[in-house]
Amino acid sequence: MSELRALAGQIHSCRRCPRLVAWRAEAALTKRAAYRDETYWGRPVAGFGDPQARVVLVGLAPAAHGGNRTGRVFTGDRSGDFLFGALHRAGFANQAESRQRDDGLELQDAFVTAIVRCAPPANRPTAQERVECQQWLEAELDLLPQARVAVALGGEAWRQLLRVFRERGLAVPRPAPRFGHGAEAAIGSWTLLGAYHPSQQNTFTGRLTPAMLDDVLIRARELACDSA
Repeated sequence: MSELRALAGQIHSCRRCPRLVAWRAEAALTKRAAYRDETYWGRPVAGFGDPQARVVLVGLAPAAHGGNRTGRVFTGDRSGDFLFGALHRAGFANQAESRQRDDGLELQDAFVTAIVRCAPPANRPTAQERVECQQWLEAELDLLPQARVAVALGGEAWRQLLRVFRERGLAVPRPAPRFGHGAEAAIGSWTLLGAYHPSQQNTFTGRLTPAMLDDVLIRARELACDSA
């Protein structure tokens, strides 16, 4: 836990991407009307969860008025409401809602993180920004010794995880496994699962339903238990 905490401190102080540094600060100053009385985090956001997690969930980036406001990934926005509700139903979270960093949410056997740590303009990080942030994802994975299942929340996370596995010397199949909801790929000691990102674009249109995300998390738990 102390090593993850120390790593989080390094992530929080990162200023490697000028565009993201400027954008996260601008969002923290201009704010959204509903949060005008709140003090925004306005810094990079580290992952969080159980240090003994066997399941790691990886999203894209903090939302400008979600994680960039609260300081915790997927916390304080509609995507987080959808995700943590599913994690609670699957037994990975002690509560179904996450509003603030200190709201009592605890994860069991799960760790939630992202491939980019600062809120990007239009929610679209550049290829170089993804490369710059990869070191933080790799460092977190190194400090999660029990992790064996990675759930990619969206195609960007899927492709970044494949890159991480490949660069770490794992035998990624050729051609590379294609992303899809419910997609599954065995890569070394890991199993990579795909799930549509719980963005409003997906959840409001019915492309991603609670039952669909539940199915992926149930499968993640099955795989984690099989690897024990």
